[in-house]
Amino acid sequence: MKRRDFLKGSAAGAAVSAIASPAIAQSAPEIKWRMTSSFPKSLDTIYGTAAVFAKQVAEMTDNKFQIQLFAAGEVVPALQALDATANNTVEMSHTASYYYVGKDPTFAIFASVPFGLNARQQNSWLFQGGGNELANEFFKKFGVIGLPCGNTGTQMGGWFRKEIKTVADLSGLKMRIGGIAGQVLQKVGVIPQQLAGGDVYPSLEKGTIDAAEWVGPYDDEKLGLQKVAKYYYYPGFWEGGPTLHAFCNLEKWNTLPKTYQAILVNAANTANTWMTARYDMQNPTALKRLVAGGTQLRPFSHDVLDACLKATNELWSEISANNADFKKVIDAMQAYRSDEYLWWQVAEYTYDTFMIRSRTRG
Repeated sequence: MKRRDFLKGSAAGAAVSAIASPAIAQSAPEIKWRMTSSFPKSLDTIYGTAAVFAKQVAEMTDNKFQIQLFAAGEVVPALQALDATANNTVEMSHTASYYYVGKDPTFAIFASVPFGLNARQQNSWLFQGGGNELANEFFKKFGVIGLPCGNTGTQMGGWFRKEIKTVADLSGLKMRIGGIAGQVLQKVGVIPQQLAGGDVYPSLEKGTIDAAEWVGPYDDEKLGLQKVAKYYYYPGFWEGGPTLHAFCNLEKWNTLPKTYQAILVNAANTANTWMTARYDMQNPTALKRLVAGGTQLRPFSHDVLDACLKATNELWSEISANNADFKKVIDAMQAYRSDEYLWWQVAEYTYDTFMIRSRTRG
C-alpha cells in the first residue's frame, strides 16, 4: 500500500512539474526587440537614457528580454520614430511626443507645452494626477502605448546671434524650435523651423537659421552651439519640464506577459529618474564653462514673456475650439498646474529663493 501511495504521489508530482515547467517558460520567453531613438549617440544623456532603459530590461529578465537600441538615422530619421513604432518597423522608440504635433497638437501636452509644468509637477501629473491615463487613451488612437522615460528639467531659451531686448526683436527671426512652441512664437513674429538635433549646428553655422534652442548647457555645449551664436537666453518657457516617452507598438505590448509589461514600466521609471538627475549634475559645470568661454547669458525680458504667455493662451483657445482631445487634456493639465503652483509658492519657491539669495551673499 505504501509503495502504491508513493507511486501515486510521484506521478502526481511529475504531473505538476510537467504543468509548471511550461508555465514558467511561457511567462519568461526569450524576446528580442528593436528600439529607435530620436537622438544621436553623441548626446550621451538624452540618448543614454534609452540605453539605461534597455539595460534595466535585460537585467530584470536575466537577458531573456533584449532590446537593441539604434540612434537617430540608423533605422529611420529622428522625427519618424513614432511612425516606425506604430507601423511595427521597430517595436519601440524613444522620442518626444511634441515632435508629432503635425498629426495632432494633443501630442505636445504629454511632453511639454509653453508655460506648462516643471519636471516634478509633470511627473506628479502623469503618475498621480491622471496624466498617463489621458496620454494612453490618446496614444491608443495611433497604435502605441507610451511610458514616461526621461525628463530634462527646465530647458534653456536658446542661442541667438543678436540680443533680444523687446518683442519687436523677435520679428522675422528664423529659429529652430520644436513642437507646438513654434506656433506660439510664430504669433510674436518668429519663423519657426523644426530640425533634428544633428541638423541644428550646421543650420546655425550657415545662417539658415538665426537662433536655435536644444536642451541645456551640457547638450548645447556638446553640439557646439556656443561657437556659432553668442547670446544664450533663459528660461525655455516652452519646456518647463519636458517628458520623453518610450513608445511601444500596442499590438506587441499586448502580446507580452504581464511580468514583462511590468518590467518595461519599471525600467522606464528608472530611466525617467536617471535622466533628470544626470542633467542636474551636468548642467552647472557646463554652464560655468560656457560663460568662461565668452557666452553672454541673458534672461528673456518680462515683456517678451508676457507677450508669449498671451500668445500661448490665444493658441490654446483656438485649438480647443476645434479639437476635443486637446481641450480635454489642456484643461486637465492647466487645472493641475494651478494647484501645483499654489503649493510651490508656499514652500518650494520660498525655500529656493532664500537659498539662491544666501548663495550669492556667501
